[in-house]
Amino acid sequence: MTRPAAAPSAALPPELLECAGRTVAHYGHRSAADGRPRLHPVTTLAGRTVTQERPADHLHHLGVSVAVPDVAGRNFWGGRTYVRGQGPTALDNHGVQRCVGQERQGPGRLAQRLLWEADGVELLREHRTVEAVELSAAAWALDLSFALTNHGADALSIGSPATNGRPGAGYGGFFWRAPKEAAPPEVFTAEREGEEAVHGAAADWLALAGDGWTLVFAGASAETRRDPWFVRTSEYPGVGSSLAADERLPVPAGATVVRRIVTVVADGRLDRETAAGYVRQAVTS
Repeated sequence: MTRPAAAPSAALPPELLECAGRTVAHYGHRSAADGRPRLHPVTTLAGRTVTQERPADHLHHLGVSVAVPDVAGRNFWGGRTYVRGQGPTALDNHGVQRCVGQERQGPGRLAQRLLWEADGVELLREHRTVEAVELSAAAWALDLSFALTNHGADALSIGSPATNGRPGAGYGGFFWRAPKEAAPPEVFTAEREGEEAVHGAAADWLALAGDGWTLVFAGASAETRRDPWFVRTSEYPGVGSSLAADERLPVPAGATVVRRIVTVVADGRLDRETAAGYVRQAVTS
């Protein structure tokens, strides 16, 4: 079934993603103020919520989304914009991701076409797919891919606060805001452990383990695996795959940026061996 989708202001009911016979995620726009579609709540198969939307510490964190703070100077992340030599600044430069087409491909998969617009001007067109895949009785995988195409006549580029002068703040791209709990979650890769060690590093996969749940993020293409991870645990729990960690990412006219991230959503706290096994299963499934 293919249907045209209204602008975010229509606030259509969210699409439900199902896996193993149960709803594991809600997907869509909530209102025009949100600016982008997101997945929230996302739950484990046992029903534990592993996303957070509009937390008090960062009101623009919206569960799981594709969010970029600088596309040709326009903010598709939300909140303030980092200005070189000035710091975080409230600017009237926010863009929206407007859905112009959507197709359900079964209870656990959908495809969507989005226009990234600012002041009525199209900057990028996106094709996005979101799929829920069962892995075991205790884990499933969220497979999210996006292709951003510059259909304009001029080149543009994607940046981040880091490329605009704020060291270590290379966020932008896929981003997952996890729930804040009494204790910060543990974070580890196959070879590293702790926020300081894994933040800004490239790794095939990265695990975030909280109170009774584990998320294992994996780059599912060679290009995605080259992107460094953006990680926060002590200030707030969040993980992103950075499109522009240190340098602006050019998107010439006619070019397409493609990324795919598969996230294992598991009940319980996984060890390295189990996390790696799920990644092998999820990325090849």
